[in-house]
Amino acid sequence: MARLLTLLAVLISSPLARAADPWIVLPGHEGPGGGKHIVFVSGDEEYRSEEALPQLAKILSKHHGFTCTVLFAIDKKDGETINPGQVDNIPGLNALATADLMVIFTRFRNLPDDQMKHVVDYIHTGKPVVGLRTATHGFNLKNSKFQEYHWSNKDGGFGRTILGETWVAHHGSHGKEGTRGRFVKGQETHPILKGIKDGEIFGPTDVYTVKLPLPGDSQPLVMGEVTETLKPDSKAVVGKKNDPMMPVAWTKSYKSGDKTGRVFTTTMGSSQDLEFEATRRMIANACFWAAGLESAIPEKTKVDIVGEFKPLPFKAGGHKPGVKPADLLK
Repeated sequence: MARLLTLLAVLISSPLARAADPWIVLPGHEGPGGGKHIVFVSGDEEYRSEEALPQLAKILSKHHGFTCTVLFAIDKKDGETINPGQVDNIPGLNALATADLMVIFTRFRNLPDDQMKHVVDYIHTGKPVVGLRTATHGFNLKNSKFQEYHWSNKDGGFGRTILGETWVAHHGSHGKEGTRGRFVKGQETHPILKGIKDGEIFGPTDVYTVKLPLPGDSQPLVMGEVTETLKPDSKAVVGKKNDPMMPVAWTKSYKSGDKTGRVFTTTMGSSQDLEFEATRRMIANACFWAAGLESAIPEKTKVDIVGEFKPLPFKAGGHKPGVKPADLLK
């Protein structure tokens, strides 16, 4: 019944939802996420969030019962194809009104106020947020009444105040050095790391620089070991890049009035990063945890790939043109 009510709420919040609409909705199958609605917000030019988030949604919907809505940067000219270079248009953000969790993977978006308002309203509810990769610098707002969310404002914008960090720099060599996850001592039994071994988390995207210490109650879980190449069996780089290592995954909370929201942030999460099982598991576990379902995290969360998943190499402007959201349901 809870699952049905959630799906009805999703459909009501998007009363004109059709197969041709510029978003996708995945009803939850059986699982502990039944009755919970996750809204995934994609929109970056480089790391293929438009590929990564639909796959995460499929995994959480099919294997774990969450109802998932995935939103995209949509080309304004045709109104129907995914265009990550369209920085000022993500239709369907009103779906956040019924969300139990927002998973965001945007980069330098300049959303109009009527779209950005849905993100801000969600934050004001104190509901949980999972931020991936470039979400730390997710908004590059110009002449917006929500300018405090701009990535470079004095408080670090949405990235620093909500997720824990904004854009600083590349710490690893971009496109040449990968990231291997190393557990923070004392955090090995954290629910988000359940079913994962130290060193199993990997991705070909490089480690980002963060300013230490992270703000507020931020708790690093995983440090990023910079690797010599983009291969998972690559050796660790010797020298200052790994001494000390930078955090690549952490938890924190944010305040909105008298409300407190849970946050998980990782500077990993590109579509190519999701080719690695342990990386998918960390993010799936984080969605459970953020949604308050940490007690339901299995011993080894099922994160088998669902449907077609052949991620393109991360590259600025490297998306596949002409793709419509419905094409990603395969």
